[in-house]
Amino acid sequence: MNDLMSYLNDSARHIHDGPKGGFIVSLSHVYKTDLEDLWDACTNPQRLPRWFLPVTGDLSVGGHYQLEGNASGTIKSCEPPRALLVSWEFDDKYSELEALLESEGEHARLTLKHFVPDDEHWAEFGPAATGIGWDMALGSLAAHTVGTEFGRSPEWFESDEAVSFMSQSAQQWTQAHIDSGADIAEAKAMAARTINVYTGGQEGSERE
Repeated sequence: MNDLMSYLNDSARHIHDGPKGGFIVSLSHVYKTDLEDLWDACTNPQRLPRWFLPVTGDLSVGGHYQLEGNASGTIKSCEPPRALLVSWEFDDKYSELEALLESEGEHARLTLKHFVPDDEHWAEFGPAATGIGWDMALGSLAAHTVGTEFGRSPEWFESDEAVSFMSQSAQQWTQAHIDSGADIAEAKAMAARTINVYTGGQEGSERE
């Protein structure tokens, strides 16, 4: 649990206006591995299932990918080992996802930017709806790059550890939302609705 909390506290979260409307939900973390290994972890279809989800499809620029049970999209651009841009299509909603990698001393930083629309979903749930999911994924990546495992089994999602992790993630996304200029009461209400969906209202959770 301490490792999971360290990941949350050592990551940076920001909300910005998107260049074409909507918002950018940004998450950044320094991983204890080098740039080439981090790029491989993020793009190698043999490694992706170990921390994220199985992926199939044409994994080249212009190709279409499918994450098992989750989003699909098109690979829009790829500049190894530093940048990847894909469309992110889920439940008939379109957004875009950009991964930017850079060396930072002996380690490497990944900054993930999710370009999301200003729509009814955002108005109800705000950035934590996207942010909690990415915290779980990138927290799992942090564990993977040091040879350990983040609990992402169905049983883990029902555990007190999971509820605490998601609740604290929601708190941090709420603060990032407030820091971006959002109304405090509105940001907290959005987060409360989100964490309720993630945790099923389990006692001790905090709504995003």
